[in-house]
Amino acid sequence: MLVLSLLTSLLIAAPSALALKEHDFKKCSQSAFCRRGRALAERAANASATWQSPYSVDPATIELVEGQAALTARVKTALYPDISFTLEARIHDDGVARVRMDEYRGWRKRYDGTADWVLIKEPTISSSVEWVKGKKDVTASYGENKLRIEYKPLRVVLLRGNKEEVVINGKGLLHMEHFRKERGGESASSATPEATPVEGEGQAVFEAPKPVNPNAWFEGEEEDGYWEEQFNSWKDSKPKGPESLSLDINFPHHSHLYGIPQRATRLALPSTTGPDPHFEEPYRLYNLDVFEYLASSAFGLYGSIPILHAHSAASTVAVLNLVASETWVDVHYPTTKSANTHWISESGILDLLLIPGPTPERVFEQYAGLTGASAMPAAWALGYHQCRWNYVSSDDVRSVQKRMDEDAFPVDVFWLDIEYSPDHKYMIWDEKGFPDPLEMLADVEKNERHMVVIVDPHLKREQSYPVYKKASDLGVLVKPANGEGEYEGWCWPGSSSWIDFFNPVAWDFWKTIFKTDPKDVPKGEWHWAQSTPKLGIWNDMNEPSVFNGPEITMQKDLIHYGGWEHRDIHNINGMLYHNATSIAARERTSPEMRPFVLSRSFFAGSQRFGAIWTGDNMGTWEHMAVGIPMVLSNGIAGMTFAGADVGGFFGNPPPEMLVRWYQVGAFGPFFRAHAHIDTKRREPYLLEEPYKSIVRSVLRLRYSLLPVWYTLFHDAATRGLPILRPQYVVFPKDDKGFSIDEQFYVGNSLLVRPVTTPDTTEAKVYLSDDQPYYDYFTHAIYRGGSKEITVSAELHQIPLFIRGGSIIPTRERPRRASPLMKRDPFTLTVALDRDGAATGELYLDDGESYDFRSGALVWRAFEFAKGKLSSKDLVALNPGKAADGVELAVYDPKQNAYAESIKDVRVEKVVILGLSAKPKSVTAPGVGALEFQWVEGSAAKGKKEGAASKLIIKDPKVRIVEDWSINIE
Repeated sequence: MLVLSLLTSLLIAAPSALALKEHDFKKCSQSAFCRRGRALAERAANASATWQSPYSVDPATIELVEGQAALTARVKTALYPDISFTLEARIHDDGVARVRMDEYRGWRKRYDGTADWVLIKEPTISSSVEWVKGKKDVTASYGENKLRIEYKPLRVVLLRGNKEEVVINGKGLLHMEHFRKERGGESASSATPEATPVEGEGQAVFEAPKPVNPNAWFEGEEEDGYWEEQFNSWKDSKPKGPESLSLDINFPHHSHLYGIPQRATRLALPSTTGPDPHFEEPYRLYNLDVFEYLASSAFGLYGSIPILHAHSAASTVAVLNLVASETWVDVHYPTTKSANTHWISESGILDLLLIPGPTPERVFEQYAGLTGASAMPAAWALGYHQCRWNYVSSDDVRSVQKRMDEDAFPVDVFWLDIEYSPDHKYMIWDEKGFPDPLEMLADVEKNERHMVVIVDPHLKREQSYPVYKKASDLGVLVKPANGEGEYEGWCWPGSSSWIDFFNPVAWDFWKTIFKTDPKDVPKGEWHWAQSTPKLGIWNDMNEPSVFNGPEITMQKDLIHYGGWEHRDIHNINGMLYHNATSIAARERTSPEMRPFVLSRSFFAGSQRFGAIWTGDNMGTWEHMAVGIPMVLSNGIAGMTFAGADVGGFFGNPPPEMLVRWYQVGAFGPFFRAHAHIDTKRREPYLLEEPYKSIVRSVLRLRYSLLPVWYTLFHDAATRGLPILRPQYVVFPKDDKGFSIDEQFYVGNSLLVRPVTTPDTTEAKVYLSDDQPYYDYFTHAIYRGGSKEITVSAELHQIPLFIRGGSIIPTRERPRRASPLMKRDPFTLTVALDRDGAATGELYLDDGESYDFRSGALVWRAFEFAKGKLSSKDLVALNPGKAADGVELAVYDPKQNAYAESIKDVRVEKVVILGLSAKPKSVTAPGVGALEFQWVEGSAAKGKKEGAASKLIIKDPKVRIVEDWSINIE
C-alpha cells in the first residue's frame, strides 16, 4: 500500500513536474530533418541569383486521363539520375486542385494513408476541364482559375486570371529524400578519390579523404541524422533512413496568413524567418502534451491541422497539406503584399490540395467538401459545463448540482476527471467515492442535465482490468520497435499500453466496450454496464501523452498496424481515438443518438467527431487573451466546436479575472469552466458579490442566446462556416481588419469585444462597415465606417453589439438547464440597417436524435423590409441545405413530427430598433391590430447616435413554426 500510495502521489504531481520545460521539447535545431530543411533554405537564399531546383518533369511521360481533368507524369531529379517520382495532378468538380508526388518504385513505401482518414470521400474529378500540353508547361483552365505545371524546373502554379495565387517550388526548396541503403556513412552518389600520404613516424600513413559529394550544393556536405538521432536520453533508431519532404508554398499577392493550429499566438501568423522575425522557431505541427504552455509561441500544442489560409483584399486561397508526420512551417513576408512558407515534414508523400476560394466563405465550403463539416451537436452541449480535476465522489457531484440550483446558476453538464476510476482504470468506478454511479447519473439526468466522464487512451497493464485484457487478447495494442509484443509506457495508471486504432479489429472491440445494455453484447463480454446512453465522453491525453517518452509522447520507431512507424502517423493518432469513441458512443442505442465527445488532440477532419479545447492553459490575463485567437484559428481550420477553459486550468484567478473569463467563455462555442486538482474550488456560487451576480447574468445571457448558437451550428454543419468569425472573414476587403483578433463576430450579426486586461473600464471597438451598430443591452446606436469607437467596459459590462440588418431570436426566460427551454417562447430583436431592412434565421430540432435528417426540423427565415416583418419556411425552399450530410429529396411539412410537437411555441415579443418614426398602426393578417409600445430615439438611417428608437410588440400572436407577417404603417 505504501508503494501504491507513493506512485499515486507521483502521478498526481506529474503536471507540476512536467510544467513547461523547454529542454523537454525539441527545437528545429534539435530535429535532424528540420535542421536539414532549414539548411537547404539557407543555401538557396545565399545562392538566390543562381539557385535552381533540381526537380523537373519529363514531358514525354505526361499521360492525360481521358474524360477527366487528371494527369500523371514522371519527375526526375538531377541529384540522383536513377531516382524518379510519380506526379499526379487533378482538378475536382468544385475547383479544388490536387497535386500528389511519390517515389517511383522506391526501395520502401512512403506513408500515403493520411487522405483515407481525413477526406470524407474520394473527390470527384472534373470531366469538363481539359489539360493543354505545351513545350514548357501543361495547363488546365477552369472558370477564373488555371493550374499550370511548368517542366523545368518543376513549378506548380494556381492562377486567377493571369495572377499567380499559389506557387509550389517557386523558391526551389522541393526535396523528397528518397529511400536508400545505409553504406557506412558513404552516400549513394559519393565518389572516393585516391588517398593521399601523410608523414608519420617511420613510415608513410595514408589518410583517406572524405568522399566528394556532388550534391552538397543542395543537400549539404554531411548526412545529418540520416540513420539515427539522439534527443536527451532517447535514441531514434530510424530504420528507414532519411525520408523527409521539403516544400515551399508561396503566395505572391497575399499579405496575411492564418491557420495551421494549434498554438498560442496571434490569428494572423507572425513571421519566423527573414530580417527581423517575430519568432525564431518555425511553427511546429506535432501533437504534444504541453503543461502550462507559453502564451506567445510558435510551439505546437495538442492538435495539428495542416491548412493555411492566405488572404488579401482581392481574394482568399488555402492549401491543405495531407501529411501526418511531424512538420515544421517557416513563414516569411518578403513584402507588405506577399507571403512565403516553407514546409518540412519528416515522412509521407506530397499530397497537396489547393483551395481556390476566392472568398473566405467559399474556402470554408470547399474545405468542408473535402474533410466534412462539423457534426450537428446535441443541443445540451452548447450550455454551460462545470468541471474540475476532480469532483471526488457522487455526493460531491450532487452537492455541486444542488448549490448551482440554490444560487440560480444555469448549468447543463457536470464532469468527472480521472479520479473517478481506481488506479485510473477507466470505465471502472471507484467504489469508495462512487458507490452508486447509476444512481448519481440518474440524479443528474432527471433534472434534464448530463454528465461527462473521462476515458483516456492509455490502459493500465493489469490482467484484472477487463479493457486491457481484452485488447491484449485481441492483439490490438501498439507494438514496440521490433514489431513484437506490446509497447509499454508510463502514464496516469503507471505501466500502460495503448490501443492501436489503425487496426480495424480495435474499432469493433471499442464499440462493444461502450455498450450499456447486456443484450447488445456477446455473452460473457465485458462492457460498460455502469453507464448510460446519455453519458458524454472526454478523450484526454490522446496526442498520445507518455510520461516517460521523448517529448512526453511515443517513440517514433514504434510499430502500428500495417507496419507503419509511429513517426508516419503521429498527428492523426489522436483523431482516430476521437473518431472511434464518437462512433462507439453514438451506437450505444438504436436509433442512434448524437454523442458528445471532447478530444484534446485533433487533425483535419476531427470536426466530424465532436469538440476540442485549447488544453492546459493558465489562470493569467495573457492566457485569457490568447485563448481568443486560438479558438478563432481552430474555427477557420474547420474545428469550430472549440473553447478555452474558463478560469485557466492552472492557478487561482482573482474574482475580477474570473468574471472577465466567464465573459470570454460565454462567447465560445464550447463553454466550460475547469481547474487543476491543486487549485482552490472556484464554482461560481462560491464568489462574493457583486462577482456572483455578474457571473449569473453572464450565464443567463449565454442561455438566452442559445437559439443563435444552435442556428450557427446548423450553418457550420451544412456549409462548413465557422461559428466565431474573425474580422477579415466578415469584411474580407477591409485591410484594416486583417490583423484584428481581440474582437470577433458570432455569425455575422453579433460583434463581441471581450475585456482581457485588469482594471479596465472602457474598450476600443473597430467598426468596419458604415452600418449602425446597436449596443446589445442599452440599444444605443454607434455608427461604423472603418473607424474605432470607445465604449464603456466596467466589470459588469460586455462590449456586445448587434450589427444593423440583423434579426436575433432569443429565449429570455431563465431556466436551470437548456432542455427545459424547449417549449419556451421567443423574442425577436430586429436591428435595422441604414436602409431600414433586416434579416435573420432560426434553426430548431429535437436536439438529440438524427431525425432532422428525415425532415423533423424547423428552419425559418425572418425578414423586415418596407414596413413588414415576415417569417417563411427555409426547409421547403432549400431541402438540399436543411440537414447535414443529406438532401431532403422529399419534404412534406405536414409530416414533420418535430414541428407538430412545438406547434404552440409562440413569439412572445418583437423589438424593432431604429425605425424613423412612430408607427400609426401595427397589424397581423387574421389577427388585426396588435398592442405596441413606442420609445423615441435615433433612427437607423442618418448619422445620429445615442439610444435607438424602439418599437415593442407584445404578444404578436404568431407561432414560430408558421408563415406569418406583421405590418407596420
